[in-house]
Amino acid sequence: MARKVVLASKNPYKVGEALAILGDIPGVEWLTFRNIALPEVEEIGETLEDNAILKATAAARETGLPALAEDTGLEVEVLGGVPGVRSARFAGEGKDYRANNEKLLKLLSGAMDRRARFRTVAVLALPDGRTWMAEGVLAGRIVDTPRGKYGFGYDPLFVPNGEVRTLAEMLPTEKNAISHRRRALEAMRPILLDLVRGALD
Repeated sequence: MARKVVLASKNPYKVGEALAILGDIPGVEWLTFRNIALPEVEEIGETLEDNAILKATAAARETGLPALAEDTGLEVEVLGGVPGVRSARFAGEGKDYRANNEKLLKLLSGAMDRRARFRTVAVLALPDGRTWMAEGVLAGRIVDTPRGKYGFGYDPLFVPNGEVRTLAEMLPTEKNAISHRRRALEAMRPILLDLVRGALD
């Protein structure tokens, strides 16, 4: 019998990427916002770790099922790690990805140092309160103008080290093969396999 696990995100892009990365785990039935009610969680944490824990524990408590959540931030070197934990709301509440990108480019206008990294923190929470955490990092640089039609968020501005294309210029399968999200979620794979085997019960 498959073990039900909640993907605690209402972002369809993040859910799609997570399922592309972890959907092949035998014995896991993934539940998403499309077929289960998720609690409203205010992301008030001061760190990515805080927000990932908030989302995972709230979903596990609400559903009575194991829940996997993540929080991702873009950390720009010359800006001291900004936007970081505020990445999704960088241009203000209710603003879209384009507004966030425009604000970032304005702040970086004339900057020679374009180094940045994406960081994802993933948390698996059980209804009894236990949690496991993993991190994934993708280093790169910010380009001057958005490029590409794939991805979401800051992907049109971010070129990974060793690449000439932005994440938004890569096919989704190419991005998912190297991304910060893959690195964090793959680190969760052994824990999810333990869950299926009953080793966490």
